[in-house]
Amino acid sequence: MGSGQVTDSSVPFEFQGKHVTVAGLGVSGVPAAKVLHGLGARVTVVNDGADDRARAQAAELEALGITVRLGDGGTLPDGTELIVTAPGWKPTKPLFTAAGQAGVPVWGDVELAWRLRRPDSAPWLAVTGTNGKTTTVQMLASILKAAGLRTAAVGNIGVSLLDAVTGDEEYDVLAVELSSYQLHWAPSLRAHSAAVLNLAPDHLDWHGSMEAYAADKGRIYEGNRVACVYNVADKATEDLVREADVEEGCRAVGFTLGSPAPSQLGVVDGILVDRAFVENRHKNAQELAEVSDVNPPAPHNIANALAAAALARAFGVPATAVRDGLRAFTPDAHRIAHVADVDGVAYVDDSKATNTHAAEASLAAYGSIVWIAGGLAKGATFDELVAGAAKRLRGAVLIGADRVLIREALARHAPEVPVVDLDRTDTGAMLQAVQEARRLARPGDTVLLAPACASMDMFTNYNKRGDAFAQAVRELGA
Repeated sequence: MGSGQVTDSSVPFEFQGKHVTVAGLGVSGVPAAKVLHGLGARVTVVNDGADDRARAQAAELEALGITVRLGDGGTLPDGTELIVTAPGWKPTKPLFTAAGQAGVPVWGDVELAWRLRRPDSAPWLAVTGTNGKTTTVQMLASILKAAGLRTAAVGNIGVSLLDAVTGDEEYDVLAVELSSYQLHWAPSLRAHSAAVLNLAPDHLDWHGSMEAYAADKGRIYEGNRVACVYNVADKATEDLVREADVEEGCRAVGFTLGSPAPSQLGVVDGILVDRAFVENRHKNAQELAEVSDVNPPAPHNIANALAAAALARAFGVPATAVRDGLRAFTPDAHRIAHVADVDGVAYVDDSKATNTHAAEASLAAYGSIVWIAGGLAKGATFDELVAGAAKRLRGAVLIGADRVLIREALARHAPEVPVVDLDRTDTGAMLQAVQEARRLARPGDTVLLAPACASMDMFTNYNKRGDAFAQAVRELGA
């Protein structure tokens, strides 16, 4: 953890009359183009696709006088002085190769928002990680609101960052969710405090390697002023803190599901406690909340709550606000959501568990499970996941395009677990999957939808997959 003074590396950028190319339409490109146009830039938007949605967005922008080139996202427009890219565009795209050769800087929407902040604008409490980002940021915003602060959950969720920094609404502090994509394109970001919740292989096709993925996550710590929050159980997050250049006096603060050491938050006898932001932390601890105040109180969600609490405490929030904010928090749908009890069996929807790391956390929350899994594996392997969960599995029901990979892992590491392999990828497969899970389950078991895979082989998104599960469960109880 660097000890030298780090200054904000952003420099004033005069947009009036500058030729700025916006790469990509969609949820970030359209607002960026409008903001830049309003600042007097000459904006050209380039987009790979030319479908109906893209044409409608193009027409909206062209009506403002913005140039849009559909179906041509690879060519650098003549005279470009800056590119502002949608976060999902890969760094290897020809457009960025051409920009590098021409010496043209590339920013993401987060970098643009950071550069457009007013001198007196709200500080950022930032969160990243492979899993748990959205829940943690929403918990953080709830805690900050409970402290009477004007705040919003922004970034990858909620309010657009550009809207937050350029709009009329005034904030005391922002709870900011940042993806690895966004961090890659945000070199100037300097948060008040930040957390990396966990690191597991994900999006490696975009980043190229686990090392590059971790490095982009670690950018969130650069220039932190008060606290770099890390996961004691995930050494890679602490390593990123050690490698970061931060402002003088910034502290490393860990969170753990065990009893906390000094400069950590943790759990003692069912109580969330703080040994980081208290006087004489070597001897004292501050009670923050009870585990039962966390909804739901699954282990990985308690970890999310501790990370949110650490960031809030770094901002000076009192302990009572942590408790009140956690009590007021309601998780989004499809995140360990209890759907119903049928014949003594609990049915839980964690469709948001779209990778093995998220599924591992979900499986660890229950004692005896009939597991519904499968979908698009995105290059993942399942041996470690299955080996860790084998003792908890009553049975498994597999669906989706890459279910064979999970079936083979079950055969290797849990051969005694009965497996139903549904050779279907239609949306109606979920009803059959729930019916088969009911047949395998016993009173006291949990039927858990934690697919460990993406949903797009069968459903529009994980929300639709979770909705199908919930509807199938409701039909069981009808």
